[in-house]
Amino acid sequence: MADPSSYRPKPGQIPDSPGVYRFRDEHRRVIYVGKAKSLRQRLANYFQDVAGLHPRTRTMVTTAASVEWTVVSTEVEALQLEYSWIKEYDPRFNVKYRDDKSYPYLAVTMNEQFPRVQVMRGHKKKGVRYFGPYAHAWAIRDTVDLLLRVFPVRTCSAGVFKNAARTGRPCLLGYIGKCSAPCVGRIPADEHWELADEFCDFMAGRTGAYLRRLEKQMMEAAEEMEYERAARLRDDIEALKKAMEKNAVVLADATDADLIAVAEDELEAAVQIFHVRGGRVRGQRGWVTDKVEDVTTGALVEHALQQLYGEETGDSVPKEVLVPALPEPVEPVQEWLTGRRGSNVSLRIPQRGDKKALMETVERNAQQALVLHKTKRASDLTTRSRALEEIAEALDLDSAPLRIECYDISHLQGDDVVASMVVFEDGLQRKSEYRRFQIKGFEGQDDVRSMHEVITRRFRRYLAEKERTGEWVDEEPDGDLGQGLKDEEGRPKRFAYPPQLVVVDGGQPQVAAAKRALDELGIDDIAVCGLAKRLEEVWLPDDDDPVVLPRSSEGLYLLQRVRDEAHRFAITYQRTKRAKRFRAGPLDEVPGLGEARKQALIKHFGSVKRLRAATIEQICEVPGIGRKTAETIAVALAQAAPPAPAVNTATGEIIDDEEPGTTTGSPGDPVTAGAPEERRGQET
Repeated sequence: MADPSSYRPKPGQIPDSPGVYRFRDEHRRVIYVGKAKSLRQRLANYFQDVAGLHPRTRTMVTTAASVEWTVVSTEVEALQLEYSWIKEYDPRFNVKYRDDKSYPYLAVTMNEQFPRVQVMRGHKKKGVRYFGPYAHAWAIRDTVDLLLRVFPVRTCSAGVFKNAARTGRPCLLGYIGKCSAPCVGRIPADEHWELADEFCDFMAGRTGAYLRRLEKQMMEAAEEMEYERAARLRDDIEALKKAMEKNAVVLADATDADLIAVAEDELEAAVQIFHVRGGRVRGQRGWVTDKVEDVTTGALVEHALQQLYGEETGDSVPKEVLVPALPEPVEPVQEWLTGRRGSNVSLRIPQRGDKKALMETVERNAQQALVLHKTKRASDLTTRSRALEEIAEALDLDSAPLRIECYDISHLQGDDVVASMVVFEDGLQRKSEYRRFQIKGFEGQDDVRSMHEVITRRFRRYLAEKERTGEWVDEEPDGDLGQGLKDEEGRPKRFAYPPQLVVVDGGQPQVAAAKRALDELGIDDIAVCGLAKRLEEVWLPDDDDPVVLPRSSEGLYLLQRVRDEAHRFAITYQRTKRAKRFRAGPLDEVPGLGEARKQALIKHFGSVKRLRAATIEQICEVPGIGRKTAETIAVALAQAAPPAPAVNTATGEIIDDEEPGTTTGSPGDPVTAGAPEERRGQET
């Protein structure tokens, strides 16, 4: 591991100019490529105190043994050179997107004498028109099958074409009218080329004029009583419309645009791209990458743009590119895209309307792609086995932990403190064994005491079950899985055996609390560890230094999945409890009174107290409240005893302007309005 100061350039050597730099390791391999508006300022960031660097950046600079740079004239040139070097050197610390599949395109070989329509994958060839990408090859074949009725372009291979020309007999498609059979001279080469060009125009979105022309020809044929020809044209129009229906209109103004969305976590990012041409989604693709460098969403977008348009020119780069975050700075990237297209390209974030709604759809696809990628990785048996073996080796366990339980504490500023327990067996979730806890031993916020209480309660029951038949009585199962947690008599199932490993969400204090709880119960055959989220460090009891697993380790990945699932389960339960508490109030007892009218009542009167003091006629003044409903409200509020007034403990003053505990306050009420969203960032 090298000391960055050993290869740091001398002051004044680095130019204050735009450029591209390369870090090399001791074997002269390029491990990182970057660009900068000012090489001097950017490289100075790498040679500060190593302790202050991001962990991934620290790993890179300590792996490197030298740095070199190339000065360019503009930031656009730097962007182009950076892309070229990344393609050439494939540096290990750069973001590199990998396709989650090889996407097929609909290709028309316009560079041939007799153009051919076919499915193509891989690198694009010069002179070939491409449409897509498509999710599946069969989707291309379905579309082509519909269009061949109207555009009978050649689809056969070179061997079939030559054999038909030699024998003088076309293939089956030529006999049924789905190929114009240029192989046997039914159509000249120039007319077949024009037919292929019309096919490309239709696929490019210029459909309206062609359909209108066919409809006009159909009407003329009908007027001239050429009914068979009119019927053929009618069927052609229906076939084209059916093909168009496969790509619904998503942008009404016939926009040509690409929409890029990013879904990311600490270690990986998924990118989804929708290609919209003529207002219709013509293609979709996605990439997944490891975040091997400290990178922002804007930087991920910039790398995606380089990957997407680095080899494209002309119309392949659309007029408009919509992204979730802009690269910093955005001007060089926009200028680079404009140069690739040959005309102005707009790079922006959609703010409203159809484009914003479509971007949300692309974002959902990106999230699903990331989840699917993680699920595929987790479901592989070999991968799971390796992950468990790595965990056993890192934690010095006697055997692989086939059953892992993970615990997490969640609260909102000390209120509604709850805990979760999730179970993974053989590296897979066992949702039927999940449990949820309410912290009952004390009030307030103390994650360490909460963890001690939860571990004590869980394993005290385990010990009781070893001696007699016992049931879980004060933990609540996942509401979605409740039926799977019952035995034949409708009682909660008990645990059959303990875990080999207990994982807690946290660092040394939480691990010590869990270990202390097990020691107090006399349990010494269950391993304990904690996973600290900030640097993904694994903490063991009584160890001052954490265990650091490689970021590419499958064992670390499994521990992260277990921890994240426990966090999700705890947050879900905590929010459910909080929502029930917020919703509790006297107006909730009024039959037939929905949220809209409750909000209207509170907005009109200002509080439940003033509403209780109002007459039935005053209540009827609220829009949507009739006399019968007003009478019901008055009776319900009269029967509900008002809570005791709040007291300021510092002054002894009675605070009775508002009723505490009500939840249907006015939109500006600090106790109720927006509380779940505004304070969500403080949940743990």
